[in-house]
Amino acid sequence: MSKTILIVEDEDKLRRVLELQLKTAGFNVLQASAAEEALKLADQADLVLTDLRLPGMDGVALLSALQRQNSRTPVILMTAFGTVEAAVEAMKSGAADFILKPFSLEHLMTVIEKALEVRALRDENEKLREELGQRYQFDNIIGRSAAMQEIFATVARVAPTRATVLLCGESGVGKDLIARAIHHHSPRRSRPFVKINCTALPENLMESELFGYEKGAFTGANTSKPGKFEQADTGTVFLDEIGDVPPAIQVKLLRVLQEREFERLGSNKTRHIDVRVLAATNVDLRAALEEGRFREDLYYRLNVMPINIPPLRERKEDIPFLAEHFVSKLSREIGSRAHAISEAAIQKLMTYHWPGNVRELENVIERSLVLAGGDTLEPADIRLDSAPRATRTAVEYGVPEGMTLDEYEQAIIREALKRANGNKSQAARLLGLTRNALRYRLSQMGLEA
Repeated sequence: MSKTILIVEDEDKLRRVLELQLKTAGFNVLQASAAEEALKLADQADLVLTDLRLPGMDGVALLSALQRQNSRTPVILMTAFGTVEAAVEAMKSGAADFILKPFSLEHLMTVIEKALEVRALRDENEKLREELGQRYQFDNIIGRSAAMQEIFATVARVAPTRATVLLCGESGVGKDLIARAIHHHSPRRSRPFVKINCTALPENLMESELFGYEKGAFTGANTSKPGKFEQADTGTVFLDEIGDVPPAIQVKLLRVLQEREFERLGSNKTRHIDVRVLAATNVDLRAALEEGRFREDLYYRLNVMPINIPPLRERKEDIPFLAEHFVSKLSREIGSRAHAISEAAIQKLMTYHWPGNVRELENVIERSLVLAGGDTLEPADIRLDSAPRATRTAVEYGVPEGMTLDEYEQAIIREALKRANGNKSQAARLLGLTRNALRYRLSQMGLEA
């Protein structure tokens, strides 16, 4: 499709010469003798070619007016030698290029083609960015349950702010996806998103990875290297599995959150950064806090906006939609002949306990698609993990003879406390309870003290 160029020139003779040249080169041409007239035509053009000096509003003012209209149309300025400085200033303000009068038509065509090529690359980059971003749109994070809809509403409210968010939930529930959705819907969406897996970093390398190091800071440090926080400057840092950060690093993270500053390893120079921090954990940080494994001040800095993501077994109404989504997505990626899932197969998925949550469901669907014999996944095609359910350490089914249910529950709680050497947080984990729930039961038993 032919591109359209708007010529803004008050000299009729030059305007006609330019029109003839551009039409000969295959362009559509619009003309204006003044900037005010050009503003009415600019939305129809792929490029504006304007004289710097015009009656009334000049070329620089025309450029500013187009920018106020959020126009992405590139502007090339034609200028005499004596106004080169003004043209350079205009380029700093967003002009695509400038060309000195008198110029050859061949040179003019080169400048125009370059500007159109740059615009095409920018448009393609924007399209790719939008396509990538679609993955993190709420309508592509599958969740029809009330719990997930509440999470989406919270994300929509918190994303535009710079508040620190703590994502809590079991492994595989989708904390990474929610973190990226927060970043994507924030004013920092076009800036870096840097994920740091705190579990994957050895303790002796964590400081240098997070905060960088200077040349000679340690054996093998032959050059200086910025850390993850510097790489994320003006963007978002996602600290995954924050509960695994050792105490020495927790102090430095607290300083970044409070003061937005740090020093590289081997340097005394304080560096300032502008980052938004998101964190995630699959452990109870309150329990780690009470056991002395996590700093209280860091916990409260991270826990500004907590979002608890429920496990899949607590929102099974999402399973049919998730299963259909994964079948549609994965069947294309792996070239499976199966491209649908039957109601009976979904019912089989609904009865499973999903210890690995959404990540496990996706793996099961992919495995089933690989091995499927027909064009629809049936119950026989669903290959679930054969591992038994996690056993409860202290719970046995059935009340022993001669005991009431209350007496049996109290005996189980006492046994858990005994195994945990009186540590309530550890006993609560053995029982599959929250610490507050255990405290309530202990108070009912008269054992809270």
